[in-house]
Amino acid sequence: MNKGSRKETYRRKRRSRVGIGLSLIAVAAVVLGYVLIQNFGLPQVLKPSDGTRPGGAAESTAAATSGMAGGPGNTTAQNSPDTAEPGQDSQTDEIKALIDSMTLEEKVGQLVIVGVDGYENDEHSKQLMDKYHAGGFILFKKNIQDSAQLLTLLNSLKETNAASNKVPLFLSVDEEGGRVSRLPDEFKKFPSNKVIGQKNDSSLSYQIGNILGRELSSFGFNMDFAPVLDINSNPKNPVIGDRSFGTTAGLVSRLGIETMKGIRAENVISVVKHFPGHGDTSVDSHVGLPRVNHDLKRLESFELVPFKAAIENSADAIMIAHILLPKLDPENPASFSKAVITDLLRTDMNFNGVVITDDFTMGAIEKNYDMGGAAVKSIQAGADIVLVCHGFDKQETVIKALLAAAQTGQISTGRLDESVYRVLELKQRYSLGNAPAGPVDPQKINAEISALFK
Repeated sequence: MNKGSRKETYRRKRRSRVGIGLSLIAVAAVVLGYVLIQNFGLPQVLKPSDGTRPGGAAESTAAATSGMAGGPGNTTAQNSPDTAEPGQDSQTDEIKALIDSMTLEEKVGQLVIVGVDGYENDEHSKQLMDKYHAGGFILFKKNIQDSAQLLTLLNSLKETNAASNKVPLFLSVDEEGGRVSRLPDEFKKFPSNKVIGQKNDSSLSYQIGNILGRELSSFGFNMDFAPVLDINSNPKNPVIGDRSFGTTAGLVSRLGIETMKGIRAENVISVVKHFPGHGDTSVDSHVGLPRVNHDLKRLESFELVPFKAAIENSADAIMIAHILLPKLDPENPASFSKAVITDLLRTDMNFNGVVITDDFTMGAIEKNYDMGGAAVKSIQAGADIVLVCHGFDKQETVIKALLAAAQTGQISTGRLDESVYRVLELKQRYSLGNAPAGPVDPQKINAEISALFK
C-alpha cells in the first residue's frame, strides 16, 4: 500500500471513530434527558428540593437546581417579564411558561400570604389552598404549642398544598430574636437586637442570623420576616424600641446586613423591614396609622440608609410599613403608595426583588381603610404580596377583591404577571418544595446559642 492510500485509510478510520463517538454522546444525551423527565417532569420551574438544608454549600446547590448564577440572594437574576429578553435563559422561559399555564385564580393566590386559625391545618387553611391557591402562610405564637406540633402543622400544610397546587408555599414567621420570637419554648431565646447592637460585633450578628435560619429550616420554614432595619431614633416609639440594633444608620446597616446574610445562608429567605423606616414614629401601626413628616432628603440621609445597604447586598425581599409620609404621598400609607413603592423603592433605589406589605389586619389599615380596596391599591402601587395574617373572613375579603380587580382590569394582566413572576422566581431560587421537614433537635441548637454568649 502506498503512502497516499495509507493516509486515506487512516482518515477513514478516524472519521469512523469520531462518528461512533458522536453517536454514543447523542445516545447518552437522550438517556439523560429521559431520566430527567421521569424524575423531575417538565417544565422544571419549581422543582421541589430534596428537603436538605445545606449550609455554605446551600447557595451553590440551589443555584445548580434552579439554573441561577448566584444562588440565594442573587438579585441580578430577578428579571421581571418586562425586562427579561425572550429566550434569555431556560429559567426565564420556564417561569413564563408556568405563568401562562396558570388560571387567574392561581395567579392571584400568589399575591397573598395568609394566617392559620389555630394549631392545626383546619378547614379554613385547606380552603385557602384548595379554593384560593394562597401563595404562603405565616404562623404566630397562637399557632405553636411545641416542636412536635409545629413540625406536624407545617408538614400538613405542605401535604395539602402538594395535592392542590403547582407552586410550593412560602412558610413564614416573625423570628427576630428578643421579644419577637415565635419558636417553641424548647429553644433558648436570643437577646434583643438592642443588646446585640451594644456588642457591635458583625461576626456575632452573622452567627445569630445563621442559627435563626437553621432553627427555622429544621421545621420547614423558608421565610423569616427579619431582621429589623429600623433605626431607633425616637425614644417614644412604642413598637420598635429594642427590636432595633441601635440609634445610628451605620450600626443598624452593618449588623442588620450580617444577620440577613446569616439567615439566607441556611436557605431561608430574609425579609428586611419596615421600609421606609418605622423608627421615628410615636404610634404603633398595630393600633393606628403613624405619620412621619420627613422629606425625601432627610429619609435618604438617615432612615433609608440601612435599606439601601440591604439592596446593595442583594436583599431578596422587603416589607413595606403602614406609615403615612405626607411629604411623599399625602393620601396613601407607604404600603399602598405608588410614590413610595414604585417611585422611591423600585425606581430610585433600584430594588427588583419581592415587596411584601405589613399585615393588612393591623389597626393602621383596618381602622382607616376598606381592606379589600387597600389591597388592590397596594398591588397597583407595585407591591407583590399582601400579608393578611388574621381572620378567615378578612383573608377571603382581600383575595376576592384582588380577583375581582384582576377580572375587570383594575389590576392589569401585565401588572399581575410582573408580581407573579417575581414570586415564582424567588421560590425557585430557594428551591422551595413540599418535602416533609424534620427531625428537629432543640438541644443541639441551644448548645450553639449558649456557646455564642459564654
